[in-house]
Amino acid sequence: MVAVIALAVGVVLGLVFEPSVPLALQPYLPIAVVAALDAVFGGIRAKLDGIFDDKQFVVSFVSNVLVAALIVFLGDKLGVGGQLSTGVVVVLGVRIFGNVAGIRRRLFRA
Repeated sequence: MVAVIALAVGVVLGLVFEPSVPLALQPYLPIAVVAALDAVFGGIRAKLDGIFDDKQFVVSFVSNVLVAALIVFLGDKLGVGGQLSTGVVVVLGVRIFGNVAGIRRRLFRA
């Protein structure tokens, strides 16, 4: 329940203060969001399977975001940032859809 309240407070604060992302960090934000969503859906699936570990979730969340940002950063330095960004989104997208399918199977027995 605390997480839901914190999420609601964060959304309201974001709408009220309208924070801006510095121009240098803008290429990394969408990748970081997708990486975070991967960790969140993985955590939901683990919770439904009864194997959720909060320490593992936090490590997964932070490492997903950092590794995805590092891959995009290296791609930018090598001049292939767009291709590596697409690759990261595809890989994380596949993982997200796999986790959502697992959640669906667990919830609806289908």
